[in-house]
Amino acid sequence: MLSGLPGSAGTRIRRLWYPSGRRTIVFLVSDTDVRDVHTVPTRAPESAPTRPIRPTHPALTPLGLVTVLLGAALPMIDFFIVNVALPTIDRDLRAGPALLEMVVAGYGVAYAVLLVVGGRLGDMVGRRRLYLWGLAAFGLTSLACGLAPDAWTLVAARVAQGAAAALLLPQVLATIQATTSGARRAKALSLYGGTAGVSSALGQVLGGLLVAVDLAGTGWRAVFLVNVPIAAVALLLALRTVPETRSPHPSRVDVPGTVLLAVALVSLLLPLTEGRAAGWPVWSWLLPAVFPFAAAAFVVVERRAERAGRTPLVPPSLLRLRSVRSGLSVILPFSIGFGGFMFVVAVALQDGLRYGPLAAGLALVPLCAAYFVASLAGPRLVARFGRRVVVAGSLIQGAGLLALALVFRTQWADVSAPALAAAMAVLGVGQGLVLPTLLRIVLSELPATQAGVGGGAMVTTQQAGLALGVATLGTLFLTLLPSLGVQNALIVALLAQLATVGLNVALTFRLPRVVR
Repeated sequence: MLSGLPGSAGTRIRRLWYPSGRRTIVFLVSDTDVRDVHTVPTRAPESAPTRPIRPTHPALTPLGLVTVLLGAALPMIDFFIVNVALPTIDRDLRAGPALLEMVVAGYGVAYAVLLVVGGRLGDMVGRRRLYLWGLAAFGLTSLACGLAPDAWTLVAARVAQGAAAALLLPQVLATIQATTSGARRAKALSLYGGTAGVSSALGQVLGGLLVAVDLAGTGWRAVFLVNVPIAAVALLLALRTVPETRSPHPSRVDVPGTVLLAVALVSLLLPLTEGRAAGWPVWSWLLPAVFPFAAAAFVVVERRAERAGRTPLVPPSLLRLRSVRSGLSVILPFSIGFGGFMFVVAVALQDGLRYGPLAAGLALVPLCAAYFVASLAGPRLVARFGRRVVVAGSLIQGAGLLALALVFRTQWADVSAPALAAAMAVLGVGQGLVLPTLLRIVLSELPATQAGVGGGAMVTTQQAGLALGVATLGTLFLTLLPSLGVQNALIVALLAQLATVGLNVALTFRLPRVVR
């Protein structure tokens, strides 16, 4: 492009631009006499479009994957590990039903409320850094739980432990998303899904074992103290094996969205988890009325933030992805059924069949083993059959629930260990096919820059479902207990969970047919 107007021999052509971004300066005395030509570098025109370069991160090594999965297992184990220890905690601390409920619910509510915030913070300041902070905080709060001198201190420490778990867990999925791809990512997500399910069941097995063994006279305190050395080992491994990743465009935390999401979740979860034990006071009826208004306000605020170019806590654009929207809609009822089942079975085996804590935990071992094996088969099956794996897994899960109900209906006086183990194994196979596949579906279209917040939203849905399962199916079981007895109340709860499985099957047809 010429700068200057050519005309007579006396006209000076001062500058000549080339698209390369270098400027050639030409001084002319006449049309034929070039006295000086030289080239100087210059910047490319400001308006030239540039394509953002996606940052590359070091690949996650096998030991690094084991390390982050270990960090993922700790929060999941601790949601359930206290179930079989509650009677012992009650005797030792004279806690009473209301405070015992808060030991469970305080952890779950803090965990669910802060998960998305933890994911966003990881995107901002670095996922490895938040993972390390979360591990350290989880170990310290576990120590506080184990040393608690009274029930109120234990409740406060459990709330803090739930907050630490919310910092820790979202970094696992985000790190896997950012440091793996293709078949390695599919396998890593499958292992994560297997870890999620096995850890939930393993929590009750480990809790029963630790209470029964009574390590060094610690009793129930061991279920919390055991986390301290595990967190320390994971911390040391993470320093050497987990690469740092973060969003290339970090943004501030969406404070209005965070507050509204917290209000919505607390107004829903707190009365459901605490209302029955507290005798259904007035606040337990008023708080649920707040939920729809807080949820609607959250949606409005997030949409406005995204339209204004700010970064919302949960970008509404994520929910426009079919894989995210449909996957979360199936994860919620699955988690409700899973959480309710774990709570109800723990109580029924101890109060109804008079199993000790260890025996009640060991009864779930077939479920754990079958779940893990099925989750390992998931990647190959999903690549071939897509969403049909979720349908098949849900149907197998339903068959396992019916088999359990039949065992408890016909053999209550003398339950056959092989029959119970077989029914548990069938149930575990179904669950192991469903959850890992759903996790992979949700993450399949998620942008790498939003791995933290997307993973946080998914785990929030899962955690809220687990808490709702304990609150709804658990409350149903405990309410029916005085009038129907343990056997019939358990069977009703199992059939209620079967209804959530039916809902899963119906919602599955909204999932993408092919899973990438």
